[in-house]
This record gives sequence, structure tokens and C-alpha cells, in this order.
Amino acid sequence: MAVKYRISWFLLALFVSLSVRSSLAQSSNGETSADGKYRIVSDVLYRTGEDLTDYMKERCRLDVYYPTDVIEFSTVVWFHGGGLKAGNRSVPKQLKEQGIAVVAVNYRLHPKVKAPAYIEDAAASVAWTIKNVEKYGGSAKRVFVSGHSAGGYLTSMVGLDKRWLAAHEIDADQIAGLIPFSGHTITHFTVRAERGIDGKQPIVDDLAPLFHVRNDAPPLLLITGDREQEMLGRYEENAYLWRMMQVVEHPDTELYELDGFNHGQMAEPAHPLLLRFVKRINGKR
Repeated sequence: MAVKYRISWFLLALFVSLSVRSSLAQSSNGETSADGKYRIVSDVLYRTGEDLTDYMKERCRLDVYYPTDVIEFSTVVWFHGGGLKAGNRSVPKQLKEQGIAVVAVNYRLHPKVKAPAYIEDAAASVAWTIKNVEKYGGSAKRVFVSGHSAGGYLTSMVGLDKRWLAAHEIDADQIAGLIPFSGHTITHFTVRAERGIDGKQPIVDDLAPLFHVRNDAPPLLLITGDREQEMLGRYEENAYLWRMMQVVEHPDTELYELDGFNHGQMAEPAHPLLLRFVKRINGKR
């Protein structure tokens, strides 16, 4: 069932206060939490091969934060934001101590690389997760993908355009669910800038999630900030993706607009919605 929601600031603030548990301080490589229930393995290189550049060796790394007392846990692959030009991986504090794993990913950035290098990195990290999460006790069938802003764009591209994961012999439909936070659904403004196109000129081509709308995609949860406070029509972009998923009869697409939160603020209150989505999808399996 496809649903679109608008959530008031007051109700969402209350929901966040009730849902978010205390966070763990990020520990060093291979270190466990004080209570021994969570462990983090840091700085894992997710690309292999003799042709890796120094920049790939630097940026194509991830951290695995996972529970030690849960069997076949769900995993969220998390892509940071920063316009495809900046940012570093971290495990969102609202996703810690929630009985799930989080794989926090770095990827190569503009201007050192251009499209589609960062999409290729995102796909490589998701493929690594699907192929390796069982070694940590997780389930390859419960791998979700999410991220904020540029990370949301990468989430949608990897999950909707099947060619990126196919390069790693992974079917994108193996992903349990996609949860982009305030991501572009048109071609990303950094990709447009690389082509000399103004950031206010919308383009929908094969590097736009909208170009790859399909009814057999993984379950999709779209979340944005307040349409009046979002960046350059980001709510309307996501609303159009939501609508087009209805047109192609995708069975499970939801859209939430978080009233009172701008582009940068919306990530924190969106995490409880992510956790609820993960729980719901797992309940259907």
C-alpha cells in the first residue's frame, strides 16, 4: 500500500523523544561497548583489486557497527551527505543500540572524481555488505540502504538503477528496503555542475532516480523536510517520485514530510521512521 504523510513538528518531536535511546560513543577499531552488546569494526576497505588508486584506498572504507547478542539482525547501509563534494562516514546516534547493524560508508568525492564514480562506490559498499554481513551475525536478506541528502541520492540510485549492483553480481531487488532522506530524485546538482549545467536547471536523465521508476523495486520510504524550508524543491521532487511509483503500481512506497524541519534538520527526526519501516518490512518476510 502506498501512503503519503505530513507530520506536525509537535507530534514528531514527541515521537523522537520517546523513540531515541541513549547513544554509544563511537569506539575504536574492533572495540566493544561497555556492556559488551555492541561492537564496531572500523576502516574496512570495501574495494579490492590491484588497480585501486591511492584515493580509492583512502575513501573506499566503511565501519561496521553491530549487535553481539542478536541473531540474523537487520543492517542499514548509511551514506553521509555533503553534496557529493564533502563529508565523512559516521554511525547516526539514533541508530545505535537499536538491535540492528549500521554500515557507515565513505565514498570518493567531487572534484577528485566525477560521476558515476561515487555511485559505483556506493554500489560496491552495498555489495560488500550483502556478501559479508553474515560473518558478523547479520542476515543478507535484511540489508536496508539509507542516507541523508547526497547519501539519499546514492541510496535511490543504487536501489532503483539495477546496473550498479549488477556489476557486482548482485540483484538490486535483494535490498530489503530503501530509505533516502531528502535526496535528489532528479539528476544531482553536482552531476549537473560537472556538465556545466546550472543548479536551478532540473534534469532527468539516466543519473536521476526518477529515470528508473519501476514497480518491482524494493520497498521505498521517502522522507523530506518541510516543503517551505527544504532545499530547492526537494519535497516536490520526492513527491513526484512517490506519484510516479503509484503510476507504475509499485506496491510499497511511502512519503513523509516533516513539518518545521529544514534540509539539514530533518535527518535526526527521520531516524525513528526508518526504524519503524525496518521493523514493518521484517514483519512481512
